[in-house]
Amino acid sequence: MTTGVLRSPDFIRFLSSHVADELGVNISRVALPLVAVLVLNAGALEVGLLSALQTAAFLAIGLPAGVWVDRMSKRRVMITADLVRCALLASIPLAYTLGLLSMGMMLAVALLAGMAQVFDDVADQTYLPELVSKQSLSSGNSKLEFVRSGGALAGPSLGGLLVQALGAPLTVFATALASLGSAILLTSIRTPDRRAPAGGGRTGMLRDIREGLVFVWGDRLLRAIVTTTAGTNLCVSAVLGLSVLFLADEVRLAPGVIGVLLMSGAVGGLLGGLTGTWLFTRYGTARVTWLAIAVTSPFGLLLPMTQADWRVAFFSVTSIALSWGAILYNVGQITYRQMVAPERMLGRINATVRFVVWGTMPLGALLGGLVAQQIGVREALWLFMAGRLVSFLPLLFSPLPRMRDFTQVRTDP
Repeated sequence: MTTGVLRSPDFIRFLSSHVADELGVNISRVALPLVAVLVLNAGALEVGLLSALQTAAFLAIGLPAGVWVDRMSKRRVMITADLVRCALLASIPLAYTLGLLSMGMMLAVALLAGMAQVFDDVADQTYLPELVSKQSLSSGNSKLEFVRSGGALAGPSLGGLLVQALGAPLTVFATALASLGSAILLTSIRTPDRRAPAGGGRTGMLRDIREGLVFVWGDRLLRAIVTTTAGTNLCVSAVLGLSVLFLADEVRLAPGVIGVLLMSGAVGGLLGGLTGTWLFTRYGTARVTWLAIAVTSPFGLLLPMTQADWRVAFFSVTSIALSWGAILYNVGQITYRQMVAPERMLGRINATVRFVVWGTMPLGALLGGLVAQQIGVREALWLFMAGRLVSFLPLLFSPLPRMRDFTQVRTDP
């Protein structure tokens, strides 16, 4: 049964490591900029660069990371990444105590910790098939997505409270302890790690990267999924980049109200994680994957209609609906990759997909600002939400609408 994943002690340990890791990552995204501002008096450019470096690592090493993950023990990669993040983050409060903390050190820590997180993320999605059966992958991924959404919801607010209670440097130390806790939980997993395929390290790096790219492009359904996800991420990144400006200057809402509205997306993510297993079991993994994004995308057209009256609810309704659909879609497409990819290539395939679909995000944020400057913020939101609405069209011309479950797909060893 697909619900059996919670009866597995090793999956519970894996899931618990995610709780620690996701909370730590989301708290650090608040704590690190606050250290820069409150301790080092950083300006807007320095804070922006610090935030960018926390997420830019995937573009820098995403493809090679997939090759390395395929050549090594996935659990060992995650444990090492957690320990490296722990050491890097712990160095910040130590340097602060010794009077050695500088903006250059903060930027270096952000970049290196981001690189460690790249390896953690790639190995994470590659490791799950070692713990659960193929029939339980969608259930396992739903639980993991629930934890990620919960971390995104609780992390920033918890980070703010910790900074207020402990100070920014000690809050960063708390995130280091969270990474250490994740590593300890992963170490306690008793399921033996699968050995890396024989000869996995004998081919060249570029050849292995090319093999992952060729597989992703050659699989018709995977190609449609990547195209849809890349287009969706581009439009969503543009909207997210304009949301605060839209709510503050166009709708003229108070900062407290803006904060509540921006958190509503995480509520949709939690709902997606809670309902995912039942929906996939009841209606089929393939069917729910494309319907989730097709049915919820029209809600995006409500967002530009937001006003400072009862229509303020349009922003929350949009965020909840789109996040709910996105979580179901992500669970489905990750499950498909885990089922169809040869085991020896899963790390490269996961890294290739994330490299492409995450690569559109900074472009979308930049494009959103440029378009809004030309035609106005509300008009730009109309344009990008319309773009998100049609982003799912490649899925309609793929084999996906004719499938009920991904188990119908023939997989190669």
